[in-house]
Amino acid sequence: MLLAAAVGTFLAVRSLAPVIVPVLTGSGCQAAATHQAVLLDTQQASIAATIAGVAHQESMPREAVTVAYATAMQESKLHNLDYGTSDSVGVFQQRPSQGWGPARKLENPVYAATKFFRALKAVHGYQTMPVYQAAQAVQHSADGSAYMQYQRMAAEMAGAFTGQREHAVYCWSTPAGPRHPNVAAITRALASTFGQATADMGRPAQRHTMLVPIGHPKLGWTVASWLVTHASTYGIHQVRFGGYQWRASAGTKGWVRDAGAPPAGTIQLS
Repeated sequence: MLLAAAVGTFLAVRSLAPVIVPVLTGSGCQAAATHQAVLLDTQQASIAATIAGVAHQESMPREAVTVAYATAMQESKLHNLDYGTSDSVGVFQQRPSQGWGPARKLENPVYAATKFFRALKAVHGYQTMPVYQAAQAVQHSADGSAYMQYQRMAAEMAGAFTGQREHAVYCWSTPAGPRHPNVAAITRALASTFGQATADMGRPAQRHTMLVPIGHPKLGWTVASWLVTHASTYGIHQVRFGGYQWRASAGTKGWVRDAGAPPAGTIQLS
């Protein structure tokens, strides 16, 4: 339902139009940007957060995340597709026949992002070349200039999802998720997305509560963004970090100041 609004917002971000605050209804997510917030539907936001998490696991810089977002927007509008041109599938529309891997794996955003970043690593100088050129060096598409239209929006999103801007990503949803967070499933998903070292730090606290100590604030906000964008899937109703809290029941209010925050450097979810 929010896809049309999201695409319109993307265009506004690219053209640096005056800020227009939209009426937020139904389900969706928002990423704060320098000039205007970027609206995303829930799948777009969860995939964006996953890409940022995989970038951490692969030790890829913010510039790599920008390239990945520009590519994914052009290829699939940041959706996980089970179809495409020829045998293309997934968020990056990677082709099994071109050596990217089995289709069933490419439809897993963690696997697809890992394959994308490992290919990007092999592109000499990708951090300093234009984003669309770096994307084309990985994708070898028919028209590499098409990635250019998403460069600025991708850079804005990368700042939000990689923790460069604190409490920048939040979601709202009308459907009720599970009553309590599925701590075991969250731990497995964190391990898959961010790497085992990050997930090993997660531990149950009080009943239906989980603590995830994070050593670096930017990583903390990257993980917090992932938790918020996956809240409905895993039954997460509240996330607290860095003096702020997000509550699913608060709707579109987003992150607010938290007087009773958990210990410094610790994410608490319940």
